[in-house]
Amino acid sequence: HEEKGISADHLPPKWFTKDLDKDPRDEIDEMLRVIENAGQLAQDIQAESVFAFWHKLYERQAAWAEQQNLPPLLSHFGTSLVERALIDAFCRSKNKTFSELLKHNTFGIQWDELRPELAGFEPKDLLPAQPLSQIAVRHTVGLADYLLDSDIPESERLDDGLPQSLESCIRFYGTNHLKIKVNGRYEKDVVRLKSVSKLLKLLGIEDFAITIDGNEQFKGVASFRRFWKTLLDDVEMKDFLERLLFVEQPFHRDIALDDSIGVDFKAWTQAPPTIIDESDDSLESLPRALELGYCGTSHKNCKGVFKSVLNRAVINLRNRKAGGEHYVMSGEDLSNIGPIANHQDLVVQAALGNYSVERNGHHYFKGLSVFDSQLQENVLKNFPRLYAMEESGYVRLNVRQGRMDIEELTSKPFGVDDRRLYEKVLD
Repeated sequence: HEEKGISADHLPPKWFTKDLDKDPRDEIDEMLRVIENAGQLAQDIQAESVFAFWHKLYERQAAWAEQQNLPPLLSHFGTSLVERALIDAFCRSKNKTFSELLKHNTFGIQWDELRPELAGFEPKDLLPAQPLSQIAVRHTVGLADYLLDSDIPESERLDDGLPQSLESCIRFYGTNHLKIKVNGRYEKDVVRLKSVSKLLKLLGIEDFAITIDGNEQFKGVASFRRFWKTLLDDVEMKDFLERLLFVEQPFHRDIALDDSIGVDFKAWTQAPPTIIDESDDSLESLPRALELGYCGTSHKNCKGVFKSVLNRAVINLRNRKAGGEHYVMSGEDLSNIGPIANHQDLVVQAALGNYSVERNGHHYFKGLSVFDSQLQENVLKNFPRLYAMEESGYVRLNVRQGRMDIEELTSKPFGVDDRRLYEKVLD
């Protein structure tokens, strides 16, 4: 029978390309262009399975993007939106959850050709038997974010009911997973990291985890290595760095997967665990990164669902062979907002077993206040543990003790309850 699916996202300039010279409005036009092209291509595709459909679309979108001189990370943003809507429709048609269909391989995943090392395995062999019921909200500490309430000038103080400084976020949400951005300027970065460490001690936060986002700021392994030595040489940073999960994308995407990076990485025996993010722009990216000495990659729905399913299976298989947790998949996506994009992304994170997930969009976008009140009320009614009503009258994510309860999401076909309501409101 016929079933409709839905997907959504916002259009974030300066991430897919990070071209400082390009007008953000032109970048938005490019994002719309790749989405529209993927939609057009999808209309001519027929396939025996959801996975096969996605792979055909992926290859056709990649060929078009190469002709148009568009980078893969940008072009497959369009692929991913069609992919997510397709998954949503399929989950609805089967009246099953994403995790159930993944476990039983109802999507028809055939990964032997794409990931030869996975030959002979089924998704149930390499992916979690059950989705996570909670995720830890990893709060991004931006370069310009105020750490203390007292740091905020009166002229910049907000009055929207949400905490503004890192200090108040920790008090309000119970945050204890942090993603801290650095810019490669050693002295400033060390001061910044030490300030965060002191704040955690001041607030009595002893159980915490950190990641460091290199933000593509380092020119090569040598400069990253000098930076890391500066941190390690500071005795005040020892306990803080022991809580490190990984360093994310220290090198610019133009060089991150070059042979020279691999040579220098392998020679650095005490390198911190390091993953790619922006460099994960194709099906070949993770195998290439692992070959060079990285320990993993990130998942975010805008980079593709089935691509991350393949990547997570590889990571889990390699960890099994290594007898430990050497390889990593992180959950990322700074500005993912609900109630469609955020829900679907969290469902995939849970199914893949990504526990620590960067999630600040709910905060930056003032909860669901940008959406119609009818939609907000429906979301609160259908997901009463995931959301709360803010005193000033809008619905926000209910983050408690730094965690979100997502069982309500994972029990839905693809995290979205009443598609018809969203269509009505968003129209």
